[in-house]
Amino acid sequence: MFSTKGRYAIRIMIDLAQQDTEDYIPLKDIAERQGISKKYLEIIAKELVRSKLLTGASGKHGGYKLTRAPEDYTIGEIIETMEGPIAPVACLAPDAEACPRSDSCKTLSMWKEFQTLERDFFYGKKLSDLSR
Repeated sequence: MFSTKGRYAIRIMIDLAQQDTEDYIPLKDIAERQGISKKYLEIIAKELVRSKLLTGASGKHGGYKLTRAPEDYTIGEIIETMEGPIAPVACLAPDAEACPRSDSCKTLSMWKEFQTLERDFFYGKKLSDLSR
């Protein structure tokens, strides 16, 4: 299950993509349009800036904007930025220790298949697909 941070990050990104401008968009405007607390969006936006998915500027004409065109973002990268690696079970996380049961695990192949489906699904969706 994805947290509100992950879901709201996608909503921020969609909102910015829909503005279709080179101007910085104030976070208060996004918060109003999305019906989300500006304070909570500040936390999310800082993470998106840190990961270089957004750029931010302060001051009179400050706000946030995308660093790339909407078609150059995948939903998978936004989710993984906010949620961490897409892994349905702990043993498939990139930093997981080797599982002593992996050779005899009857469910591992199912989890790997699901991980591939989930990853392909989210990395196959572009921000531009959702912002139209």
